[in-house]
Amino acid sequence: MGGQMAKGSSLLHTIQHCEATCEDMVTHLIGLQNDDRRDVQILLLRDCADMCTLMAKYLARNSFFSKTLANICAYICEQCAMECSKYPDQMSQNCAQVCQHCAQACRAFAA
Repeated sequence: MGGQMAKGSSLLHTIQHCEATCEDMVTHLIGLQNDDRRDVQILLLRDCADMCTLMAKYLARNSFFSKTLANICAYICEQCAMECSKYPDQMSQNCAQVCQHCAQACRAFAA
């Protein structure tokens, strides 16, 4: 099992970057005026960040369930990416790219 972590270290970095990006985006969106607030986006960002946290833990400890969880993580990241891509601001577009990259990396790992 030790070799799995070496293979997963790049994935771990990708997942942690996605988590941090989503958390940063939530903080930004919460600070917007209520008229501009995007509640669905905030909810998906939180789900994505939480799933990435859990996925990072499973990956770091070489859990037998890492590949199974990676499929779920990929799905949630894809949903978050789709929601973020709806908004033209630079932060949302960047977040969409980061989430999509994370989803692709998780899918590749799970395969």
